[in-house]
Amino acid sequence: MRADFRVIFGVAPTMRVFVIALCLFAAACTNALKTVPAESLDDEVVRQRISATPVESVYRLDTGDRLRVIVFGEEDLSGEFQIDGEGDVALPLIGQVGAGGLTVQEFQEAIAIQLRDGYLNDPKVSVEVLNFRPYYILGEVEEGGEFPFQTGMTVLNAVAIAGGFTYRANKDRVAIVHKGSKVPVSYVLNSELRVLPGDIITIEERIF
Repeated sequence: MRADFRVIFGVAPTMRVFVIALCLFAAACTNALKTVPAESLDDEVVRQRISATPVESVYRLDTGDRLRVIVFGEEDLSGEFQIDGEGDVALPLIGQVGAGGLTVQEFQEAIAIQLRDGYLNDPKVSVEVLNFRPYYILGEVEEGGEFPFQTGMTVLNAVAIAGGFTYRANKDRVAIVHKGSKVPVSYVLNSELRVLPGDIITIEERIF
């Protein structure tokens, strides 16, 4: 009877206590790892987490974009304009209007606000992007260089336009420097990864 009392489910009480304690310790370590703040992770881990987030697909205006601005019923205020190095557009009557960093819709609203300020009662404004600033693709592609941006294009589209991958290319990840940044971000290379105007895309060499 004494032997049966000391062995439950085939494990002696002393050993059973040890196993339970070991399991609790492992669970505590797992939870601690899950709650480590991003600031305490090394750069590579942070980059891996960032790369799980798709590139923002909303187009934002910037230097080099050429626009057609139409103020309905006001031909003298309409025309084609380019965003200058300061991110502004010089428009008739109202002068410089900031465009850099705005969406097309936001820029239309900015023009309308300034026109309502003592010029027109109810201006109707339309803005269209005629020429987007280019993107660049470098590294392990057949014909790298500068290319005109097209709405909705992906990194895989950009690779195809550049003649495709070389046999040395890493087809799993890609490094992109976005407009306004100097630091490349590593992304998982898939069919949903978008290109933005001004991007510098680098297809790196795979590790054999």
